[in-house]
Amino acid sequence: MAPLSWRHHTLLQALLTRGPLSERDFHALFTAVSGKNPATHQQLFNETLLNINKDLAYLQFELRACINQYDGMVYYGVVNNISDEESKLGTKYSVAQIAFYKGLLEAIVQEAGNDGSITSIDALNVRLDNQVVIIDGSQDSQSRLPTSIKNFSFSQKEKTLEDLIQDRWLANTSTGKIGLGTRSFLDLRSWFRGNDIPSCVDCNEACIKASSCPNEGCNVRIHEYCLKQKFSQRKASRACPGCGTEWPCQDDEANGDDDVDGPGEDQAPSANCSSRKKRKQVKAELVEENDNAGPSTAVPRRTSRSTKAEAAEAAKEASAAGASQATRTSKRRKK
Repeated sequence: MAPLSWRHHTLLQALLTRGPLSERDFHALFTAVSGKNPATHQQLFNETLLNINKDLAYLQFELRACINQYDGMVYYGVVNNISDEESKLGTKYSVAQIAFYKGLLEAIVQEAGNDGSITSIDALNVRLDNQVVIIDGSQDSQSRLPTSIKNFSFSQKEKTLEDLIQDRWLANTSTGKIGLGTRSFLDLRSWFRGNDIPSCVDCNEACIKASSCPNEGCNVRIHEYCLKQKFSQRKASRACPGCGTEWPCQDDEANGDDDVDGPGEDQAPSANCSSRKKRKQVKAELVEENDNAGPSTAVPRRTSRSTKAEAAEAAKEASAAGASQATRTSKRRKK
């Protein structure tokens, strides 16, 4: 196997020093070092990542991609594929801080509303003692907790929460809550599977933030970006793949191309909902504009009609005056 070139090293160095990169930034970096655009040279791009991972496998590292489930964007990063006591020595976080992160992780993935986030108050109230395992399981286990766990103060939680967000293990969501960060989606893929986190029926990845089937008896979950892609076709069935229940339209589906073009004759009613909403919205806006304009909108029409009438009367008067003048001239000539 040929050794890695400076191009491979540059890609790795960028990910290690800057952290996870968005697909746009990573593609731009690849274009800069190779002179090829991944969009038009996909095979070269895949081969480059494959060669990097062959060498990283010896160290149990991997360059992988993930999707941030809050914004639907793809990110690339380097992750550690093993989790043991030795690997924990490489982290800057203390035992108490790691226990706090584990508590936050469980609270987020177990959030009942499938929103994949918790409030800041709930985050700061996470207990750490549940994350420490006492081997003998004695009744006096509470008193045997490490001092760092028992004395982990509220202010320390606040500081740790800020650090976890800054290091992208956690993130502030668009709703102002606390959710998982890009590094968590990259590193915890095996943890999600090992802890029986429900997976998306479309991409088979863990559902942290997802949409649930409207049928309460159905356990099907689909990521919002998978849902949008799955039902993006105008004639696509919106039936749940598990129970067949019709999946409701999402609010952001109104931005699709289907809203511009009218529905086809053979299009199912369920697929027309966004188009109908758009037409109703346009009609409502037109009615509202007419109501707000009041009687002033009718004035130009009446003015136009009155102007035409006046012009017709003036023409008649001019014609009559011309005829009268001609009669008087004729009489004068006879005299």
